[in-house]
Amino acid sequence: MNAPVKFDELEVGYDIPALPGMDEADIQTPCLVLDLDALERNIKKMGDFARSHGMRHRVHGKMHKSVDVALLQERLGGSVGVCCQKVSEAEVFARGGIKDVLVSNQVTQPEKIDRLARIPKLGARAICCVDDLNNIPDLSAAAVKHGTQIECLVEIDCGAGRCGVTTTPEVIALAKAIDAAEGLKFAGLQAYQGAMQHLDSYEERKGKTDIAIAMVKDAVDTLKAEGLECDIVGGGGTGSYYFESGSGVYNELQCGSYAFMDADYGRILDKDGNRIDQGEWENALFILTSVMSHAKADKAICDAGLKAQSVDSGLPFIFGRTDVKYVKCSDEHGVIADPDAVLKVNEKLRLVPGHCDPTCNVHDWYVGVRGGKVESVWPVSARGKAY
Repeated sequence: MNAPVKFDELEVGYDIPALPGMDEADIQTPCLVLDLDALERNIKKMGDFARSHGMRHRVHGKMHKSVDVALLQERLGGSVGVCCQKVSEAEVFARGGIKDVLVSNQVTQPEKIDRLARIPKLGARAICCVDDLNNIPDLSAAAVKHGTQIECLVEIDCGAGRCGVTTTPEVIALAKAIDAAEGLKFAGLQAYQGAMQHLDSYEERKGKTDIAIAMVKDAVDTLKAEGLECDIVGGGGTGSYYFESGSGVYNELQCGSYAFMDADYGRILDKDGNRIDQGEWENALFILTSVMSHAKADKAICDAGLKAQSVDSGLPFIFGRTDVKYVKCSDEHGVIADPDAVLKVNEKLRLVPGHCDPTCNVHDWYVGVRGGKVESVWPVSARGKAY
């Protein structure tokens, strides 16, 4: 199980950015801050949506890499488990008490397959994706060796252009081979259309998802005719979950970023043409940063640079401010345009990162705040688990 943090052994400013009970004003920067009220509202909202549409929600743990957040999603949102991308991530969640873990990726290296086969011994269901017939004997041998079961989803490439097969005959061949393999169980289909999640236009996202739904429906119907049922038909992200939920084909969502939100996701539009961070979801994740210099009259320098965030999807924006703008960063510094010189040295600002997933992966802790106080401090449990 997830071991409790021994806060009395940790020093603020060296080991950890804050301790429970501290004032928000005293948090050391830069660090990740969670608005717990917003986070809980997001989690409950997605959970309510999934239940009302007869869907299961398997939250994407690779976004936050946190056992504590995953358990909160289970408790408040009714999630059925997690999906993640690496075997080491899967082990972290299984060891932390998550009982249903999907590696929504291919596992092909012998050492990784062996570790995957041992996850059921931690008390968790172990599932992975398959898109290659040659992978099946290796998965089977590992499961037999450890006396466990690995469940397998056939992955369909429904538009992302990465992993997965593209035709129904390929799906059927893989499913039959899995079904016949000792130690394995055919559990269904993985069909996540990742390439379209960040398209601004609601109609463009719908068009891409409609193509995916048609592919998946054909595969499901053909599998059924062959006597193979799908326990899981999984997919659906923060930019498309409503489409998969209304498809009549999918039964599991795999949304991740909805819980935290980021600048890149926030700009996409809902069916009414509104940004999804202005009503559909709330910003709950922030990089808390401090102004460290204002030697130049028109710009302030903060302590959150490249080492505190990922800018692959663009720069962060300053939450709740229109008078100042984060415009550039280097390793240790962020440059903030401040034309009216309104910022003061040591003033703290909340940045909404451009991309939450890789930003979270460069931090050790989440500092949960509520009402101006630090309520919780959670480790980024799977930080660095990239293998």
